[in-house]
Amino acid sequence: MQPTTNDERLLSRQADASWVHSDPFRAMRIQSEFVEGFGTLAELGPAIGVFGSARTPREDPLYLAAQTIGTRLAEKDFAVITGGGPGIMEAVNSGALQAGGVSVGLGIELPFEQQMNEYVSLGINFRYFFARKVMFLKYSSGFVVMPGGFGTFDEVFEALTLVQTQKVRSFPIVLFGSEFWSGLLGWMREQMLGDSYIAAKDLDLVRLTDDPEEAVDVVTTLART
Repeated sequence: MQPTTNDERLLSRQADASWVHSDPFRAMRIQSEFVEGFGTLAELGPAIGVFGSARTPREDPLYLAAQTIGTRLAEKDFAVITGGGPGIMEAVNSGALQAGGVSVGLGIELPFEQQMNEYVSLGINFRYFFARKVMFLKYSSGFVVMPGGFGTFDEVFEALTLVQTQKVRSFPIVLFGSEFWSGLLGWMREQMLGDSYIAAKDLDLVRLTDDPEEAVDVVTTLART
């Protein structure tokens, strides 16, 4: 367990100039993460990224739904890419692996210990969130987003922003769990769209479902177009 993370040390504003001597080496470390990620995933093939909470227990219906999503993606010849941790991520990885698919985990260094789950067949550990995000966005042909916390919201809005601003080609984004997401979507429609902070077409960038089969059918069909 480390008292600070590499992200924190990178972003820290120090009173003296000692960072001048350490940051060039830090830049090389960042470069190495991109090199490792690109080299490891270059021949991955079609893949779907799945985001969701690390805190979802195994007896939760969402865990079982995530397993089904992982299984169905593998059966449709898509690899799955998760954050490699517990909860929803573990469920998706286990469903894919048990169905004979490729189960990718992109781990991240955190102040508290979080090991890669046992169902990851291809794993990379990252020190920096931004390097990890690039791998998700580069190698995923679409995303299924299940209920989660700040990390899940960060990931889905990163994807939405890149699609909205046409920084990347459009890819499907499916939100799973209407009870969880409906309040947010309603607020976006009322406040963001109502005050013209987004356009009506921006809300069409996401699809909402409670059915694992539908989530997989939508994301894989649109990913192939």
